[in-house]
Amino acid sequence: MVKLVAVLLAFVGLCASVSQDKPAHDLDVPYVPTPMNVVDAMLRMAQVTSADVVYDLGCGDGRIVIMAAQKYGARGVGVDLDPRRIADANENAKLAHVTGRVKFVLQDVFETDFSDATVVALYMLPSVNEKLMPKIRALKPGTRVVTHAFTFGDAWPPERHEDVDGKRIYFWTVK
Repeated sequence: MVKLVAVLLAFVGLCASVSQDKPAHDLDVPYVPTPMNVVDAMLRMAQVTSADVVYDLGCGDGRIVIMAAQKYGARGVGVDLDPRRIADANENAKLAHVTGRVKFVLQDVFETDFSDATVVALYMLPSVNEKLMPKIRALKPGTRVVTHAFTFGDAWPPERHEDVDGKRIYFWTVK
């Protein structure tokens, strides 16, 4: 009987840890990491400096804000709905020695306050970008926005775009 109880307790603990590894609800987009050379080009396009606060909405493994901190001295915040990605991002920040400059938040991007952003990075589907557009366009004038692969549709044409090894990136400035 004691053995059975121990097995059941172990099973319950395992189930609890598995459920904590899953997002609170379905993801709006699948996780597909941006290649590092594209990340670098996005940060250059946005002209990131040490004075910036870079938000990556749907941050995945944290590579954009980590590179912004490492290479440009910026501060950064990554937001993702998937606890596995947030765990990866935190581990990657430790390995990169930038934990004092970046943080990662397990949160829905639609519920996130990113009003202190000076740069916003996205790799989301156009439908998600379009839903975020009113919130992004309400940011302070001069905030730079850079996306990998997708735009905000016809409602907000990009100011510039660039191809990086067959991948397209786009740039906007909040007016």
